[in-house]
Amino acid sequence: MNARLLTAMVTPFAADGSVDLDEAGRIARYLVDRGNDGIIVCGSTGEGPTLADNERLALFHAVKAAVPEATIVASTGDNNTAHSIELTRAASTAGADVVMVTVPAYNKPTQEGMIDHFLAIARSTELPVLIYNIPGRTATNLLPATFAALCERAANVVALKESTGDFNQFNRLVTSVPDRVRIYSGDDYCFLPALAIGAYGCISVAAHLCAADMKRMIEAYLAGDVARAAEIHRSLVPLFEALFAVSNPIPVKWAMGELGFNVGPCRLPLSPMPSAAAQRLAPLLARYAPAASATKA
Repeated sequence: MNARLLTAMVTPFAADGSVDLDEAGRIARYLVDRGNDGIIVCGSTGEGPTLADNERLALFHAVKAAVPEATIVASTGDNNTAHSIELTRAASTAGADVVMVTVPAYNKPTQEGMIDHFLAIARSTELPVLIYNIPGRTATNLLPATFAALCERAANVVALKESTGDFNQFNRLVTSVPDRVRIYSGDDYCFLPALAIGAYGCISVAAHLCAADMKRMIEAYLAGDVARAAEIHRSLVPLFEALFAVSNPIPVKWAMGELGFNVGPCRLPLSPMPSAAAQRLAPLLARYAPAASATKA
């Protein structure tokens, strides 16, 4: 998995509440044209928990058709292992390049249980598998030693999206896995520090808006211009903070609507964008409006 910058894409809904596949394709095209190397489809930012299986598969197809050159990562995780295997197999036929499987939420499995869960899924497919660790949503932390053990037993486990915000854990991860395994920052505001520790890339929400800036930050850091990378990072912090003022994906989906994309509202149980959060985010969108307008033209 060689993509450096991927965006966890919002899912657009039509006026009748159905998934708008045409608009999903347009958003995907915009994201890749702005510098994203890949797209996560039907993740938490894409309101995956609210999507029926047929909606997920239709989105996998539509996004891959819109941006065949990009790395398409299909989110197929579930807290039901058998269902996750079913989704993973279906994603393969839908054209996904990689599947993303999240630590099971609510069940609170042991570390051994997580290994068994992920092994069962990895062994059900020939696709590369990206594991997603986000204890703030799942209530369970995948420990570095557990992930390293999983990588030893499943050659197609190729990456981890790490969203703990714990740099000690991040350091243990990058120093304990084989060179073939990529560790990605799952938090926009942690990305530059994570690069310094050894992250390969970022799976972003903010890159809906600022992918070009984030790509420049990566390029500056890899070229050894840390000061320039830090300057770009600092310029993006207000946007990062505003995008997570309330539960993701409420702010970013609102922002995409403001830029002219027909994303529709979030599905319940997510509520509309609060006015205070909108007032905070709105002034930051002006720098991204021209690019969005050009894409929509």
